[in-house]
Amino acid sequence: MGGAFHTTGFPAPVQAGIMPLPQAIETQDDQRRATMSPWSGQQMQRTLFLLLLLVALAQGVTPSPKACVTLPSPGGSTVSCLSPARFPAPLPADTVHLVVEFSTLTQLPASALRGAAGLRELHLASNRLQELPAKLLLPVPRLEVLDLTHNHLTQLPPSLFRASAALRVLVLKANRLKALQASWLLGLKALEHLDLSSNSLQTLPPGLLANLVALRTLDLGDNQLETLPPDLLRGPLRLERLHLEENRLQVLGETLLAKQPALRYLFLSDNRLTTVAAGTFHNLKELDLLDLSNNLLSSVPRGLWESLGMPSRDMKDGFDISGNPWVCDQNLDDLCRWLVANKHRMFSQNDTRCAGPDALRGRMLLEVSGSP
Repeated sequence: MGGAFHTTGFPAPVQAGIMPLPQAIETQDDQRRATMSPWSGQQMQRTLFLLLLLVALAQGVTPSPKACVTLPSPGGSTVSCLSPARFPAPLPADTVHLVVEFSTLTQLPASALRGAAGLRELHLASNRLQELPAKLLLPVPRLEVLDLTHNHLTQLPPSLFRASAALRVLVLKANRLKALQASWLLGLKALEHLDLSSNSLQTLPPGLLANLVALRTLDLGDNQLETLPPDLLRGPLRLERLHLEENRLQVLGETLLAKQPALRYLFLSDNRLTTVAAGTFHNLKELDLLDLSNNLLSSVPRGLWESLGMPSRDMKDGFDISGNPWVCDQNLDDLCRWLVANKHRMFSQNDTRCAGPDALRGRMLLEVSGSP
């Protein structure tokens, strides 16, 4: 599968209306992954903007030369700007959705959001922002969604979110972050979705998520992480979705997932995993999807799969262990028995093959397991 489950989307809009969408879904695998997300790919953004213009024209609204359109939406106004030369100002006082995307803006004025106290969603994707003012979000305490996808950010002001107790979705995908500080995330008591994927993160600080008790989705995919702090997930109380694919992880320890019994989706594909500790999955009683494809696993400890799948509980969305150099000897008997019981949920069966011993090289694991 190699990342077939990966989703770039985030939760549905707070209000109904015309909203921007996250990054483009470019492959069939990404499309398959996106079926699990309420939102589609960012390739729809331009289409939606054109639709917005058509709606505006139909309503007799003339687009301004500043590349912005203002339309009524539930609870107030939606302001959408595609490739503006400067940040729109002043904003209508009743603005609830603000979209400023595909521009060459490198910075924003500290007063950019002044006068829009009711703003709920702020979409600043695909600009060239290099930094954010520390006081940018102070005028908008009701903000629930902040999308900063595809910018040039290397850091955040430590006090940026001090007035953002209502923020539920924070997307920092595809920026230039090489390191994080726990202080950047202070104040995000209601945060449910955090996307830090497609940056250049090499390490994570201890206590990064300590205050994010409401977090449901964490995306750290497509970075350069080699290890994870043992306390990474101490903070979230009901994490449901964890993306760690496309990193450089070599070992998955027992303690990382121990405090997350509500986890349903776990993405670990395209790492360098050689070791998964025996108790890693023991507390994952609700896991519906596991992707371990394209790693360096040749064997796994006995008992690793006890809490997953049948006979205890069916995995509703399946699993993938393809693209690993499995050595099909007696040490793999436990896995083979589990595969027979759960083959109906197994993806990429034809690509899940033995790398050794020589007599079995190239054979499908299901064949070796005695499965018809």
